[in-house]
Amino acid sequence: MADAIGTGSDVVQFRFRDDAQVDHAAVTVDAFLDQSNAAAVRIEPGDDARALLPHLERLALVEVNFPVFGDGRGYSSARILREAGYTGELRAVGDVLVDQIAFMRRCGFDSFAPAVPLDEADVAAAFSTWPEVYQPTTDGRVPIWKLRHG
Repeated sequence: MADAIGTGSDVVQFRFRDDAQVDHAAVTVDAFLDQSNAAAVRIEPGDDARALLPHLERLALVEVNFPVFGDGRGYSSARILREAGYTGELRAVGDVLVDQIAFMRRCGFDSFAPAVPLDEADVAAAFSTWPEVYQPTTDGRVPIWKLRHG
C-alpha cells in the first residue's frame, strides 16, 4: 500500500509509492548532466533543480539532501520538479525531522531517509494533525477555501 507508514527498506524509512525502489546509487547533479545512463541524482543545497528539467523522462529517483533542518532550499527543489511534471520518486534525505515531514510531503516528497530514524507513531500523528490545508501545492489536496467556495 503506497500510503502505509514504514514500507521502505532499511535506508528509506517511509515510502509512499507502489513502484519498485531504485536499487542503484544517486550521482551528483554535475555527474548526471555529464552522462546519459544515470537514472538517479542527488541534489545538494546550492544545486539548481532546474538543470534537471530537460532530463525528467530518464529520472527514476531524485534525492534531495537536507544537511541541516534549517536549510529549506530542498523544498523549492521538490516543488520545481513536481510542477515541471516529474513523477518519479522524490526522496528527502539527511536531517529530516518529524515536525517537517508533513510539509515535505505536501511539496512533493514521497519517500524519506532520515539520518536518525523517526518514531512511526509521531510521523503518523504529523500526517493526521491537520486534515485540511490552506494552500494549493503538489500533493493534490484541495485547499479548504476551495472546498468552502468551490
